[in-house]
Amino acid sequence: MELPSFLSKHKNHHQHTSYLTFIKGGLGLMANPEHTASVFDMEDGLRGSGAEEQFFEFTSQDPAVQEIIKERYLQSVPDTERLADLPEGSLGKTYVTHLSTMGFDPDYYRKIDVRTDVDYVLMRIRQTHDIWHVVTGFDTHPLGEICVKACELAQTHRPMAGAICAGGLYRYLFKQPGEFNHFLESVAAGYRLGIRAKPLLAQKWEEQWDRPVDEIRKELKVTPLGPRGGQLDLSTADAREIMRAFTMGDGGPMEEAVEARLEAERGPGTGDRAPGGDGGGEMGSGTGERGGGPEKKREGT
Repeated sequence: MELPSFLSKHKNHHQHTSYLTFIKGGLGLMANPEHTASVFDMEDGLRGSGAEEQFFEFTSQDPAVQEIIKERYLQSVPDTERLADLPEGSLGKTYVTHLSTMGFDPDYYRKIDVRTDVDYVLMRIRQTHDIWHVVTGFDTHPLGEICVKACELAQTHRPMAGAICAGGLYRYLFKQPGEFNHFLESVAAGYRLGIRAKPLLAQKWEEQWDRPVDEIRKELKVTPLGPRGGQLDLSTADAREIMRAFTMGDGGPMEEAVEARLEAERGPGTGDRAPGGDGGGEMGSGTGERGGGPEKKREGT
């Protein structure tokens, strides 16, 4: 049935305003990738566009996720002083140590008025973002954030998780090409972890503060792969497969740019392996963004 003209105009105005909010957030994120408010602007701008409903349809297929959505389980801000008294290695102790080390506020995220199931899922993901960091073992360096977003993308198909990973593609391909292979490794590591693990969205973390993190990881089939995905010895074939997911396999300029970057980094006589960085071990020993002290700004949520 066709909407009355005044309602149709209101709907069009709302969509127009939402798109402007999305564009504003995108521009803000390009100007400052560590500006959390821009991430929320982009997601809020997608509300009502149909994108969130499609992600919810995928996310809610799991029975355990269905159950927590039905209950709309949300908790108040954790009592960090109480959690600090829990045993070493417990989820609560590890979580509060993570917050204090990084200088993070557990109540940092933009709130959503939960009226629908989609509202609930988005709010719960925002509320538990730092718990996902703790459980997966990924840090808050920009590449660690990419790992978490790739894990989230695998488990939920949340549009903003995909947008942040896609933004990382442009960032590391054109602005920080020396880190490009590390970016691919981070995407691959996070996505693999997310595919293999049980749904993190279904967990009532706040009822498990006193449990050992390692016990929780084992139960959820989470195998930490290093703070930023570790060294996966990513082959160019793997890299091309990841890029096809971003470029939709259209063979366009972006895919050509990726191919050129991989060929340049591979160099003569190195076979089909892309270099893994500055040596073995974790990815924190290089220079630039990966070489400094703790990052105290948040890449995305």
